[in-house]
Amino acid sequence: MNWTNVALTFLAAMVPVLELRFAIPFGVTRGLGLRVSIVVAILGNLVPVPFIILFIRRIFTWLRRRHERLNALVIQLEERAEEKQAMVEKYAFWGLVLLVAIPLPGTGAWTGALVAAMMNMRMRRAMPAIILGVIIAAVVVSSIIYGVRMVF
Repeated sequence: MNWTNVALTFLAAMVPVLELRFAIPFGVTRGLGLRVSIVVAILGNLVPVPFIILFIRRIFTWLRRRHERLNALVIQLEERAEEKQAMVEKYAFWGLVLLVAIPLPGTGAWTGALVAAMMNMRMRRAMPAIILGVIIAAVVVSSIIYGVRMVF
């Protein structure tokens, strides 16, 4: 196994927007194999989540004070989180799972963690939902790209 490719796949999964939707096929094309790519992408995708939940509000406050453009970016991110918040409020745990699990732009672990932070959701409540959502997203992405038989 090429550890450079493992590290690159892991890092790719940590990038917002790309997340594991990109990291899984990236890992496979780098020769990791589907199952290894799935595991590495899931782990990489989950690394930023606790930091987002714990620190994003402080980071937003700091960014707001730095520059007007950064303040505009924070406002945009908060508005995006508010749009997604209704589903999480309506369906609670399963709403957060669905938000993370649907592999479309504007969803995923980063968005789920942001919404959880904006809702002042505790880590012990948010993390299981986000972890389950990431696992479901990995299975969905892999099944769409490589077929259900290849994943299982």
